[in-house]
Amino acid sequence: MIKIDSYEYYYNPEDGKYYIRKKNNSPHSLKKLKDKLNKSKDKKNKVNKGNRSDDSTNKVDKLRDKVNTANETNKSYDKADAVNETNKVDITDYPLYKMSIKNNHKHPIKVSIVMPTYNKYHQTSLSLYGLSKQTFPHAEYEVILVDDASSDNTSNILKEVDVPFKFKYIQMKQNKGRSSVRNIGINHAEGDLLIFLDGEMLAPPAFVENHYKHHVHESNLVVTGAMHYEGVYMFIMPDYNEDQVAHLKELVGRDPEYRRLYENYEQTKQRSNVPCPLVTKEDIDTNRFQRLSFPNRYFLNNGLKHFGERLEGFTLPYIAFLSGNVSVRKANLKKSGLFDETFVGYGAEDWELGYRLYKNGVQFVLDPFTVAYHQEHGISKRKVKEQWGNHYRFVKKHPNIDVLILSPEWKELPFMHLHQTLVEYNQLEERFPHEYNELKHAFCTMLFRIIEYLNSGQPVTKLYDLPEGSEERLKIHQQFETLRPRGFDYLASSFEQIYYL
Repeated sequence: MIKIDSYEYYYNPEDGKYYIRKKNNSPHSLKKLKDKLNKSKDKKNKVNKGNRSDDSTNKVDKLRDKVNTANETNKSYDKADAVNETNKVDITDYPLYKMSIKNNHKHPIKVSIVMPTYNKYHQTSLSLYGLSKQTFPHAEYEVILVDDASSDNTSNILKEVDVPFKFKYIQMKQNKGRSSVRNIGINHAEGDLLIFLDGEMLAPPAFVENHYKHHVHESNLVVTGAMHYEGVYMFIMPDYNEDQVAHLKELVGRDPEYRRLYENYEQTKQRSNVPCPLVTKEDIDTNRFQRLSFPNRYFLNNGLKHFGERLEGFTLPYIAFLSGNVSVRKANLKKSGLFDETFVGYGAEDWELGYRLYKNGVQFVLDPFTVAYHQEHGISKRKVKEQWGNHYRFVKKHPNIDVLILSPEWKELPFMHLHQTLVEYNQLEERFPHEYNELKHAFCTMLFRIIEYLNSGQPVTKLYDLPEGSEERLKIHQQFETLRPRGFDYLASSFEQIYYL
């Protein structure tokens, strides 16, 4: 039986790793031997060289040999115990989940990466591979993978992956949803800085380092790479929709080998219901996978880049808190609160937390060098329903104009337009505090009803239906007619588009 208290941890600065060794051959034991050796040397120095006996010389030689043997033994234990420590997994069983820890060293952790995942085994495996290639010191960051009761092979990841960082695998006993599992990850995070990264996000080598450098000298930041989102097709997924299939066919044409793999899949797809890998780990190492990547067309085309890295003057910075790729200090979360666990399913839970951080004065930063690649997968039909349900929770919890103004995004109004509308609404409040009351009330009511109707499945029409000739209707029309002459063009346009639905 191995006696645990017979071993101790020590840190090797050359490779940045922790190992264990036997205390029996600890520096204390060696020190006693060296002290004894030094005493013998002192004793011999008092004797003339000509009177030195062979016996005393032999004793000194034996002591020296004993010290050298102890040193060699210590080295052999270090190597053997380093292997044992790498393979060791600490397991703790909690009521809601089980947590297993690989590489459970005692070195201080600076960055904790919280990754939720659900039935994304293939993508998550490659994501962990990408995180193992980081330029940031491996002993100083950890990855907390929270598996929300997946039914695929995700549970095999713990024994399959060989990672250099501290790895915490949390396996939920039942599905709890995005907010809950992220909060569990937060509660087990050792780092002062948290990076939220979805399980299917592939991080380039400088990813952690680029997030971390922003937070070194400032304590009140949210840093996001999600606004510079890149997509990539690492697998051919059986549940891709028609648009995804057409897009993938276009991209594989850039590379003969990828095209060959896709054509082989096409010939056998009737017999295949599992993902077909396109990209290898070697492709990740050489960046060849980027031939199957594409820039996000959603955020960059809406003018946000014109506000600069720190979104100076942008009225909706909290939309940059997208939990697929964002970092924030743990202290700021403690101040603003964690994810709201009443948000279940897809959408808005990250914006809602971002809004609270924004109201507490956190500065939002966009950095294209913190980009990660989203490994494309099939899109669940439940997503749209879940999204409107969570957005409805958002506006009910924060029925403020700077949250309600997001509603016309449903009509694909760009964020730049929504920003300008909010700027003008705030100017209207400031310049005419006692006027436009009927119009402002009607505008906020309609914005709320858009989300309310979408959530309930009602047609989004007649959002503020008033009888012909009613006094309120006449006032609203009169007030609306003065908006453009007074320079409120965006507000007039937004009001008009939803009032006449």
